Amino acid sequence: MVSERSSKGGVRRRVLFWLSRGVMAVLGGFAFLVVLFSFMNPPINVYQMQESVRLGGLEREWADWDEIAPVMGRAAVAAEDANFCLHWGFDMAAIRQAVAEGSGRGASTISQQVVKNVFLWHGRSWLRKAMEAMLTPAVELVWSKQRILEVYLNVAEFDEGVFGVQAAAQHYFGVDARDLSALQAARLAAVLPDPKGRSASNPSNFVRNRTRSIISGAETIAADGRDACFRD
Repeated sequence: MVSERSSKGGVRRRVLFWLSRGVMAVLGGFAFLVVLFSFMNPPINVYQMQESVRLGGLEREWADWDEIAPVMGRAAVAAEDANFCLHWGFDMAAIRQAVAEGSGRGASTISQQVVKNVFLWHGRSWLRKAMEAMLTPAVELVWSKQRILEVYLNVAEFDEGVFGVQAAAQHYFGVDARDLSALQAARLAAVLPDPKGRSASNPSNFVRNRTRSIISGAETIAADGRDACFRD
């Protein structure tokens, strides 16, 4: 007769076996997507689907890297992640500063935002943060910095229901992303990360001041070579 302890042990081993298989399958799926999206444009993400249902549709159009004005890449980096070319996915100096100030703002890099927007969901849960921490180095390892920035500019929200720099350029200024001026690019970058509360076409004093700061930051990045990792 099989003892009760042996029976429980067998059940536990089977549960752990299938649990480990499930975890490996999930990790394998993410690894496949990381490689796939290094050259294939990612489809609509979770947040975009939620917004599409809520709004009844989206303004969304993909622009390849060579269809985006170079000033837009520099403006986005100056606004959101000035050390983009210098880190491996996590800006440790920004994280330490955010912890010291008791704020999470400023610690999230462009790479982390891409992982959140492409592979995960919005929210502050520990599970999402843990998955983001695992996936960010993988994306940095497989994707080029230029590819990370290209995807970022195509999945970022620039106004309610307006996703990607091409849709945003048309929405706000009536031009294509390739034709954005330095001022227009800085205005678009200035609405991040609060596109529902800020406007690039009807800027508040805050957005105007932030735009001037971004223009200056973009010029500095170009001058000191911190755009080298994504410059053509």
